[in-house]
Amino acid sequence: MKALIPVAGVGTQLRPHTYTQPKPLIPVAGKPIISFIIDQLVDVGVQDFVFVIGYLGDKIRNYIAENHPDINQEYVFQEKREGLGHAVWTAREEIQNEEEVFIVLGDTIFDVDLKKIMEEDSSCLGIKKVEDPRDFGVVEFDEDGKVTKVVEKPKIPKSNMALVGLYKCKEVKQLIDALDYNIKNNHRTLGEFQLTDGIQRLIETGTPFSTVVVNNWFDCGKKEVLLETNATLLNKPGFASTNLPKYENSIIIHPVNIGKGCQITNSIVGPNVTIADNAKITYSIVKNSIIGSYAKIEEVVLHSSVVGSDASITGLSQSLNIGDNTEIDFS
Repeated sequence: MKALIPVAGVGTQLRPHTYTQPKPLIPVAGKPIISFIIDQLVDVGVQDFVFVIGYLGDKIRNYIAENHPDINQEYVFQEKREGLGHAVWTAREEIQNEEEVFIVLGDTIFDVDLKKIMEEDSSCLGIKKVEDPRDFGVVEFDEDGKVTKVVEKPKIPKSNMALVGLYKCKEVKQLIDALDYNIKNNHRTLGEFQLTDGIQRLIETGTPFSTVVVNNWFDCGKKEVLLETNATLLNKPGFASTNLPKYENSIIIHPVNIGKGCQITNSIVGPNVTIADNAKITYSIVKNSIIGSYAKIEEVVLHSSVVGSDASITGLSQSLNIGDNTEIDFS
């Protein structure tokens, strides 16, 4: 089985961070989003990966090559971003000879038993009940619980079971053919070539799909969700830092994840704070925030904020969304 991970999006809702940093590389609870996905898949035996890259794709390629050298890596460049179905179709040559392919969105963190999905005899969709399914792909069922239809962001949903970005497909050639048909005939939904439309063609021709309900999932495309995900994970076993060094005249309120080489003096940090490597924090209070590597925070009261790598902030009490290589002086 190969895992296919589309990571070609530009992350417009996380501007300004994604001007210089691909969304999958933004750190959450101590490591980039893409590493959570890779580690989960490796844990269930996946070793072959295809990444569909685009905007800032070299940064993703370099990060994975350096930090996940033991996996087999292939990269496909998506020149035009025309939907998830188009991203999968772009990688058709890399997956066409596979018996199974596992498609996972590259900006989403999952709380799910992936082994259960792997063990399903049929193709399988990860789903979760949501309050407003109009923002998601939706799965419809018959009276016996059989999947009868998948619809992308329906205006009038007939189900509140949303697709969460996990798709196991055993009919790989048929899926490629379905996506190819949609693209050749310019069959778009909401202006894009949707993976849901390809899956729907398989359902209509008799391909069975089972479903597995995920415990939770975090689409880390917005600042608020990014911070919520960070806090949720830090409060789970194994994500927060332990045995931290003693920082000069500072108080650490757990849970936090503090990277290597950080300097923290005369400050209060936490709870729910992730600080990447080599950041410097002095005379500041930081809570419920994510701080990038080599960032410099001085005389700041910071909350509910995402601060990019190499950013510098001096003299501030505010909620911010600061991109990489930014310098702000409010003193």
